[in-house]
Amino acid sequence: MSLRSYIVSRVLLTIPMIMLLLTLVFIILRIVPGDPALLHFEKNVDPEVLAQFRAQLGLDKSIPEQYWDYLTGIFRGDFGLSMQDFAPITDHLVGRFPATVELALYSMLIAVGLGVFLGVKSSKKYDSNTDQGIRLFGIVTYAIPVFFLGMIFQFIFSIWLDWLPTGQRFDPRMGAYMPERITGLYTIDSLLTGNLVGFVTSLRYLILPSLTLGLILCGVFIRLTRTNMLETLRQDFVVAAEARGLSERTVTYGYALKNAFLPILTMIGLQFAILLAGAILTETTFNWPGLGTYLVGRIDHRDYTAIQGTVVFFGILVSLVSLFVDILYAYFDPRIRL
Repeated sequence: MSLRSYIVSRVLLTIPMIMLLLTLVFIILRIVPGDPALLHFEKNVDPEVLAQFRAQLGLDKSIPEQYWDYLTGIFRGDFGLSMQDFAPITDHLVGRFPATVELALYSMLIAVGLGVFLGVKSSKKYDSNTDQGIRLFGIVTYAIPVFFLGMIFQFIFSIWLDWLPTGQRFDPRMGAYMPERITGLYTIDSLLTGNLVGFVTSLRYLILPSLTLGLILCGVFIRLTRTNMLETLRQDFVVAAEARGLSERTVTYGYALKNAFLPILTMIGLQFAILLAGAILTETTFNWPGLGTYLVGRIDHRDYTAIQGTVVFFGILVSLVSLFVDILYAYFDPRIRL
């Protein structure tokens, strides 16, 4: 199968998967007990006010009509109106999405960098005390609840040592150095505009949440890298490279790791998708103004339409990232297309 045919087939498979996701979210949120419009108000609400509220959000229509409006709106990029302030949910998502992306990017850099390095080290020291220690570290970090590790870091580095801030994304007292919004990623925008103070401040606020999330995920990459490296180091081309007198670093990183990296690349894409959709606990712990804290806030305010829009956005995002990873994997490894 050619790469083009593989891409077409994966896209055709992704479309019904997304449609199924959209339909399930729509159905689940409508079969849960209670009237979402009534839950929004306190007791003894005026029936006329309630009816007007339902009409404004389209909740007075039949289920098939609501489903049609729901689907056509999503394909137009319209996720509906928030029940809290009647603002477009799309504007809320666009405003908070860059914060989640920035946190996910730095967390992934830590997870991959540390995980691959320790995984390679563990494979080279197979069955030694170093190997056992690295494996134990990976298991422990992966098993620790992310909010618990985050609170430990806050206590040590923010309260006890007073080195780093406990939360938020930027110091409100330094409004004059607030990065100009270009990409929405504070560190990138600060560098693009030459705002060194803004960059350092943004980085200080990023360290604890990204380190917390990165350490939790690095165990996955330690185990995956170690397993693939152990298999690759036994291959004939690695033995031949060692026999030619090449340095250990060249053999390990230039030959073995390069060939063992394909499964790791796939895992990077999948974990990044999960990071974008699942950093809720980290964002809540550090009061990070991303999509995770937005979703939790909407749940607290019983904002039915915003919850629906955010969950759908997360689902579509994970599906598209998974599609991209599959295509990238097939490009680097033609055997996948057979």
